[in-house]
Amino acid sequence: MSDEAIILLAEDREDDILLLQKAFQAALLFNPLHVVRDGVEAVQYLKGHGKFSSREEYPLPDLLLLDLKMPRCDGFEVLKWVRQQPGLANLRVIVFTSSDRKEDVNLAYQLGANSYLVKPLDFNQCVEMLKMICRYWLTLDRWPEVLRPDETTKEVHPCDGEL
Repeated sequence: MSDEAIILLAEDREDDILLLQKAFQAALLFNPLHVVRDGVEAVQYLKGHGKFSSREEYPLPDLLLLDLKMPRCDGFEVLKWVRQQPGLANLRVIVFTSSDRKEDVNLAYQLGANSYLVKPLDFNQCVEMLKMICRYWLTLDRWPEVLRPDETTKEVHPCDGEL
Protein backbone atom coordinates (compact mmCIF):
# COMPACT_ATOMS: atom_id res chain seq x y z
CA MET A 1 0.00 0.00 0.00
CA SER A 2 1.32 3.43 -0.88
CA ASP A 3 1.78 5.13 2.49
CA GLU A 4 3.08 8.24 0.75
CA ALA A 5 -0.10 8.89 -1.25
CA ILE A 6 -1.70 12.08 0.01
CA ILE A 7 -5.38 12.18 0.88
CA LEU A 8 -7.41 15.38 1.07
CA LEU A 9 -10.57 15.17 3.16
CA ALA A 10 -13.18 17.86 2.49
CA GLU A 11 -15.53 17.60 5.46
CA ASP A 12 -17.27 20.26 7.54
CA ARG A 13 -18.45 18.22 10.53
CA GLU A 14 -15.85 18.06 13.29
CA ASP A 15 -17.30 14.78 14.61
CA ASP A 16 -16.86 13.14 11.20
CA ILE A 17 -13.31 14.49 10.87
CA LEU A 18 -12.34 13.04 14.27
CA LEU A 19 -14.06 9.73 13.48
CA LEU A 20 -12.19 9.42 10.18
CA GLN A 21 -8.85 10.36 11.73
CA LYS A 22 -9.35 7.67 14.40
CA ALA A 23 -10.51 5.18 11.76
CA PHE A 24 -7.35 5.84 9.71
CA GLN A 25 -5.27 5.10 12.81
CA ALA A 26 -7.25 1.96 13.65
CA ALA A 27 -6.88 0.76 10.05
CA LEU A 28 -3.12 1.33 10.30
CA LEU A 29 -3.25 3.73 7.36
CA PHE A 30 -0.47 6.24 7.73
CA ASN A 31 -1.02 8.29 4.59
CA PRO A 32 -0.74 12.04 5.00
CA LEU A 33 -4.31 13.21 5.59
CA HIS A 34 -5.04 16.89 5.02
CA VAL A 35 -8.41 18.31 6.04
CA VAL A 36 -10.38 21.24 4.64
CA ARG A 37 -13.67 22.24 6.23
CA ASP A 38 -15.70 23.57 3.32
CA GLY A 39 -15.76 23.81 -0.45
CA VAL A 40 -13.98 27.16 -0.63
CA GLU A 41 -11.08 25.76 1.41
CA ALA A 42 -11.02 22.68 -0.84
CA VAL A 43 -10.61 24.89 -3.92
CA GLN A 44 -8.02 27.06 -2.18
CA TYR A 45 -6.04 23.96 -1.19
CA LEU A 46 -6.16 22.52 -4.71
CA LYS A 47 -5.17 25.88 -6.23
CA GLY A 48 -2.43 26.42 -3.67
CA HIS A 49 -3.87 29.80 -2.60
CA GLY A 50 -3.91 31.66 0.69
CA LYS A 51 -2.90 29.62 3.70
CA PHE A 52 -2.40 26.62 1.37
CA SER A 53 0.26 28.30 -0.79
CA SER A 54 3.17 26.22 0.57
CA ARG A 55 3.51 23.30 -1.84
CA GLU A 56 5.71 21.45 0.65
CA GLU A 57 3.19 21.75 3.46
CA TYR A 58 0.09 21.31 1.27
CA PRO A 59 1.00 19.11 -1.71
CA LEU A 60 -1.55 18.09 -4.29
CA PRO A 61 -3.54 15.08 -3.12
CA ASP A 62 -3.58 11.71 -4.83
CA LEU A 63 -7.14 11.17 -3.65
CA LEU A 64 -9.95 13.53 -2.60
CA LEU A 65 -12.59 12.30 -0.14
CA LEU A 66 -15.39 14.78 -0.71
CA ASP A 67 -18.44 15.41 1.44
CA LEU A 68 -21.41 16.87 -0.42
CA LYS A 69 -23.18 18.99 2.19
CA MET A 70 -20.67 21.69 3.12
CA PRO A 71 -21.03 25.41 3.76
CA ARG A 72 -19.93 28.22 1.39
CA CYS A 73 -19.50 25.85 -1.56
CA ASP A 74 -20.92 22.33 -1.55
CA GLY A 75 -19.27 19.16 -2.77
CA PHE A 76 -21.13 19.23 -6.08
CA GLU A 77 -19.65 22.64 -6.89
CA VAL A 78 -16.17 21.49 -5.87
CA LEU A 79 -16.49 18.40 -8.06
CA LYS A 80 -17.71 20.48 -10.99
CA TRP A 81 -14.82 22.93 -10.52
CA VAL A 82 -12.22 20.13 -10.28
CA ARG A 83 -13.40 18.53 -13.51
CA GLN A 84 -13.18 21.89 -15.33
CA GLN A 85 -9.50 22.36 -14.42
CA PRO A 86 -7.22 20.84 -17.08
CA GLY A 87 -4.51 19.93 -14.56
CA LEU A 88 -6.92 18.57 -11.94
CA ALA A 89 -9.47 16.87 -14.18
CA ASN A 90 -7.80 13.50 -13.55
CA LEU A 91 -7.83 13.83 -9.76
CA ARG A 92 -9.51 10.79 -8.25
CA VAL A 93 -12.55 12.02 -6.31
CA ILE A 94 -14.52 9.78 -4.02
CA VAL A 95 -17.75 11.28 -2.77
CA PHE A 96 -17.85 10.26 0.89
CA THR A 97 -21.11 11.50 2.31
CA SER A 98 -24.05 10.64 4.56
CA SER A 99 -26.55 11.14 1.72
CA ASP A 100 -27.88 8.03 0.07
CA ARG A 101 -30.37 9.98 -2.06
CA LYS A 102 -30.47 8.61 -5.61
CA GLU A 103 -30.55 12.19 -6.96
CA ASP A 104 -27.25 12.94 -5.20
CA VAL A 105 -25.66 9.72 -6.45
CA ASN A 106 -26.74 10.43 -10.03
CA LEU A 107 -25.58 14.05 -9.95
CA ALA A 108 -22.21 13.17 -8.42
CA TYR A 109 -21.51 10.67 -11.19
CA GLN A 110 -22.75 13.10 -13.86
CA LEU A 111 -20.27 15.66 -12.53
CA GLY A 112 -17.41 13.17 -12.70
CA ALA A 113 -17.11 11.41 -9.33
CA ASN A 114 -14.95 8.29 -9.50
CA SER A 115 -16.91 6.63 -6.72
CA TYR A 116 -19.81 7.37 -4.37
CA LEU A 117 -19.71 5.93 -0.86
CA VAL A 118 -22.14 6.48 2.00
CA LYS A 119 -20.39 7.00 5.33
CA PRO A 120 -20.96 4.02 7.61
CA LEU A 121 -22.46 4.73 11.01
CA ASP A 122 -20.47 2.00 12.75
CA PHE A 123 -16.81 2.71 13.58
CA ASN A 124 -15.61 -0.78 12.61
CA GLN A 125 -17.40 -0.54 9.27
CA CYS A 126 -15.73 2.84 8.74
CA VAL A 127 -12.32 1.28 9.42
CA GLU A 128 -13.02 -1.52 6.93
CA MET A 129 -14.28 0.93 4.32
CA LEU A 130 -11.14 3.06 4.65
CA LYS A 131 -8.97 -0.04 4.27
CA MET A 132 -10.89 -0.96 1.13
CA ILE A 133 -10.60 2.58 -0.27
CA CYS A 134 -6.87 2.70 0.29
CA ARG A 135 -6.28 -0.84 -0.88
CA TYR A 136 -8.05 -0.19 -4.17
CA TRP A 137 -7.43 3.49 -4.93
CA LEU A 138 -3.90 3.80 -3.54
CA THR A 139 -2.48 0.33 -4.21
CA LEU A 140 -4.19 -1.42 -7.10
CA ASP A 141 -5.37 1.55 -9.15
CA ARG A 142 -2.91 3.45 -11.33
CA TRP A 143 -3.49 7.16 -11.32
CA PRO A 144 -2.73 9.83 -13.89
CA GLU A 145 -0.72 12.97 -13.33
CA VAL A 146 -2.46 15.85 -11.58
CA LEU A 147 -1.30 19.47 -11.73
CA ARG A 148 -2.38 22.66 -10.00
CA PRO A 149 -4.67 24.90 -12.06
CA ASP A 150 -2.99 27.33 -14.44
CA GLU A 151 -2.76 30.75 -12.77
CA THR A 152 -3.45 32.52 -16.07
CA THR A 153 -6.97 31.08 -16.25
CA LYS A 154 -9.38 33.43 -14.48
CA GLU A 155 -12.76 31.75 -14.88
CA VAL A 156 -15.27 32.90 -12.26
CA HIS A 157 -16.86 30.07 -10.34
CA PRO A 158 -19.00 30.02 -7.16
CA CYS A 159 -16.20 28.31 -5.21
CA ASP A 160 -13.82 31.12 -6.18
CA GLY A 161 -16.06 33.76 -4.64
CA GLU A 162 -14.10 34.21 -1.44
CA LEU A 163 -10.57 33.80 -2.83
